Amino acid sequence: TRCTVFMNSKVKQAQKEGADVSDISAGLAYSVIKNALFKVIKVSDASSLGRHIVVQGGTFYNNAVLRSLESIAGCEVIRPDIAGIMGAFGAALIARERYEGQQTTMLTKEQMEALTYSTSMTKCHGCTNNCRLTVNKFSGGRRYISGNRCERGLGKEKKENPAPNLFAYKNERLFSYKSLHGEEAVRGLVGIPRVLNMYENYPFWHTFFTQLKYEVVLSPESTHELYEQGIESIPSESECYPAKLAHGHVKWLLQHNIPFIFYPCVPYERTEFKDANNHYNCPIVTSYAENIRNNMEELSSSRFDFRDPFLSFESLEILTKRLVEEFNGEKGMDAGEITKAAKAAWDELERARLDICQKGEETLRWMEEHHAHGIVLAGRPYHLDKEINHGIPELIGGYGMAVLTEDSISHLHRAERPLRVMDQWMYHSRLYAAANYVKTRDDLDLIQLNSFGCGLDAVTTDEVNDILTGSGKIYTCLKIDEVSNLGAARIRVRSLLSAIRVREKKKEPRTIVSSAYERVVFTEEMRKNYTILCPDMSPIHFNLLEAAFRSCGFKIHVLPKAGRDAVNLGLKYVNNDACYPSLIVIGQIMEAVQSGKYDLTRTAILISQTGGGCRASNYIGFIRRALEKAGHPDIPVISINLSGLEKNPGFKYTPQMLYKGLYALVFGDLFMKVLYHTRPYELAKGESNRTYERLSGRCKAFLMQKHPSWNGFKKLCEEIVDAFDHILVSNEIKPRVGIVGEILVKFSPSANNGLVELLESEGAEAVVPDLTDFLLYCFKNTEFRAQYLGKKRSAARMGRIGIKTLEFFRAPANRALKKSTHFSPASNIDHMAQMAEKIVSLGNQTGEGWFLTGEMLELLESGTPNIVCTQPFACLPNHIVGKGVIKELRHRRPEANIVAIDYDPGASEVNQLNRIKLMLSTAFKNIALHKDA
Repeated sequence: TRCTVFMNSKVKQAQKEGADVSDISAGLAYSVIKNALFKVIKVSDASSLGRHIVVQGGTFYNNAVLRSLESIAGCEVIRPDIAGIMGAFGAALIARERYEGQQTTMLTKEQMEALTYSTSMTKCHGCTNNCRLTVNKFSGGRRYISGNRCERGLGKEKKENPAPNLFAYKNERLFSYKSLHGEEAVRGLVGIPRVLNMYENYPFWHTFFTQLKYEVVLSPESTHELYEQGIESIPSESECYPAKLAHGHVKWLLQHNIPFIFYPCVPYERTEFKDANNHYNCPIVTSYAENIRNNMEELSSSRFDFRDPFLSFESLEILTKRLVEEFNGEKGMDAGEITKAAKAAWDELERARLDICQKGEETLRWMEEHHAHGIVLAGRPYHLDKEINHGIPELIGGYGMAVLTEDSISHLHRAERPLRVMDQWMYHSRLYAAANYVKTRDDLDLIQLNSFGCGLDAVTTDEVNDILTGSGKIYTCLKIDEVSNLGAARIRVRSLLSAIRVREKKKEPRTIVSSAYERVVFTEEMRKNYTILCPDMSPIHFNLLEAAFRSCGFKIHVLPKAGRDAVNLGLKYVNNDACYPSLIVIGQIMEAVQSGKYDLTRTAILISQTGGGCRASNYIGFIRRALEKAGHPDIPVISINLSGLEKNPGFKYTPQMLYKGLYALVFGDLFMKVLYHTRPYELAKGESNRTYERLSGRCKAFLMQKHPSWNGFKKLCEEIVDAFDHILVSNEIKPRVGIVGEILVKFSPSANNGLVELLESEGAEAVVPDLTDFLLYCFKNTEFRAQYLGKKRSAARMGRIGIKTLEFFRAPANRALKKSTHFSPASNIDHMAQMAEKIVSLGNQTGEGWFLTGEMLELLESGTPNIVCTQPFACLPNHIVGKGVIKELRHRRPEANIVAIDYDPGASEVNQLNRIKLMLSTAFKNIALHKDA
């Protein structure tokens, strides 16, 4: 599990289910070892550690923990009598090894026997960090203080460290601009929160608004107190700390009565690396302003103008066009003035970038001149925030190291391509380039900062690790959140420095190797006799899609429902910061690969890719890494996508494949609609399932035909609707519960713990929107991108053709549904977009994006006020368009009865069930009130 709270819930669930205390205790012992092996050490096969393992640490005095390691790793474990104090012996050995005749400060035997001590806690007020200090006082006037980040905590003046600290330099370079005042600022005040993308683009915005004669008011540097000011409006407790801080910064601007607050949404950063797959921002950086607008009640006041337009930094031309649209005619501004201001701002942003690069080169020269070592403290731009990085740059600098940022050296080496991962986020591209440079120098090492809850870093941490360790460098990752206890970080940093010292002393040679990854291509020859394994997402749909692909000459095998064993395999083979759907998908695949059912010399894997800004496009990289870990790097992984991301000669789209696939998709949506609407009310139990099985068989036989006809397709749609329309049902009124959320968790019973069956067993009807709607949403997105983000108009025209094509194929089903007695036709994507854009911008296109908000609105409009919003733990887009809009939905639609449920391997099913039952309890009460009325 990720969390002690979740573990407590799991224990309570086990107790409720009648588990013995001994079994629960054994489970806890197993979890300690599994967390250590699969999350910390990150081995995939515990037996790879060896047959004989010596353990240390007080934890292993627990016999159950010791036995758990033996059981899981299948090894002999040796526990020395001194296991709990081996660290102390190690420290003594290191001290002896490094002793060079210094005067000892060790106490005599008599002094040790007479030693007394006391411990107290206090805060250092030497700076805004307010370090929490532990003061240990010993007899003889000695004391030892821990928890400090600099000498001030020891009561001394902070030492001036001669080594450059580029975190301090960059912070000063970005935010030291002077604002206009008084009469100079003829257009008044504009407030800018010092958050997220401002750590990348503030030079642009300050220059832009200053050129337009605004006084720019920047919120202050972050503090914990500032965070607490905005805590009430944070809609999701599992989002990252940098996002949570944004609420406090905007609150500060409101408290200071800044009438105009500008916080833009930026899906695309500059095209800094031409050969990258894309240059997205992460979902939080892209559109967190939407969360602010929908959850801070003060912003509904006419006193404040909160502006959060969607903009692209792809080029000056694209950005300028959008700014002219946003500001032309406002306060006397014209297109010429705005264009001039944008050009000046763009030039200043470029100067800031070049200054940071030059400072990086200058620091490298300083290191060479002083024979010093440097640490690239790599992360995201907003890790510059002292409240986020908790003074780690100063901590490193305190050891005499130069501290560099990833963007100060990323221009010195290109990322070696192709990468195993989809390189689609601009900040990530810098990380990969910086890591490739670090591996070329012996005087540089890299530490990566990773904010808790940052799912995208499940992609970057593995890739940066591979780049560095492949060339003999040491990789260190520090996970940070709002807790400022630096004890663990200090230990990790000191461990790295110690390892560097040992490496330098031994002078072992390093071989620098390319980190480029060459994938296995699925060839025409492979098509003839390879079995293609496809993970299941929606059983109703994929059952039919399997038949459609088989009829086109592919030996597709859709994998069975994922159980707990598959999830455990996912945890073994995938970075555990990856989202739950990726764990399930990779777990399903690895379970099949290791089952012995398939000839692995003639097996391939099929996975979809959208190319969007969600980490789902990187499942393909997760799969390849897992296969390599398991010893099967030669298994080809086929990407099925419409974005031209990867091509395989043996897997090409044909007209036959496309129209059969669309037939299967429409059949699946139709079955899901009529089955879920009929089954809860059927008078003859089991009749709905029997009807489904019979007609599903008919549809598969139809799809297996060489040329299934359009008329046959229409006739089958009518037969399906008619058959379910004639099933005898009761007149009972049951709560209708919509299921929305992340696409796999929404459709897959494996991922949502059989949510449809659960709702039906509790006396409700499940309403699940069509899978086709997600494809319509993808096509619809091209229109916004063309209109506002500088993308090609031709792409928007193709998107509209895609919408018309999908609507054409599902028209027979819709006509049959309209004629029916019990059913309603599918929703319209344009109408859904019109409803959604009143709450969130259609620029929210990561993951389910605005479509998730639109689905909830469509359900509410069609008489389904009860909604379960399903999402993986820490799903970044859902923080904004799922949990982030619930408050506003309830405000606009008081009948909305919405519950957001996180799904995760460590999530408590008891907690999930209780929250769903609470929602249903409200639903039943509302039905009773409606009857009474």
